[in-house]
Amino acid sequence: MQYMKEFSSPKTTEYTDNTEKLQLEKYIARAAEGDTDGIAELYIHTQSSVYGFALSILKNAADAEDVMHDTYVRIFSYAGSYKPRGNPMPWILEITKNLAFMLLRKKKRSQPMQDEILSNSVSHADFSEQVTEELSVTQAMMTLGQEERQIVTLHAVTGLKHREIAKLLDMPLATVLSKYNRAIKKMKKVLGG
Repeated sequence: MQYMKEFSSPKTTEYTDNTEKLQLEKYIARAAEGDTDGIAELYIHTQSSVYGFALSILKNAADAEDVMHDTYVRIFSYAGSYKPRGNPMPWILEITKNLAFMLLRKKKRSQPMQDEILSNSVSHADFSEQVTEELSVTQAMMTLGQEERQIVTLHAVTGLKHREIAKLLDMPLATVLSKYNRAIKKMKKVLGG
């Protein structure tokens, strides 16, 4: 399956290019000066990663969208305190993580992502091959534990390196690597690979 290939090998994303990382830092610097176009550009280039990470924590699309929106509001407010480190994605995702966990604590509940995706797909009656594959990957992701799901999402969607994920999630690198490899094996087994 094409989706499994994306999870099993490091995905080349916009964040692996140093010039793109520097560009993201420039957007943050512009936002620090009050330039709304800077935050808009940052949003365009990072929104899928922020949303994917929030969704991996919250397991609810509406909540993930709310956290994504709040993340960019927070970035705009605190852009002046950002210290350039060569890659702003860990800083951005740290904000996302904090906001997501604040929301979970506030709600003290979590709605399973699988039910929402299945109900949306049934209501749209779109059973194309791509949707079926996406649902299969989603179901495979749901067999993973929370940390495994976050690690796979961060690596596959955002392109963060395992050491960056370890720092972001405050875990030893060896733990991140073993959880990632175990998660990929679980997903392959569920997907029949």
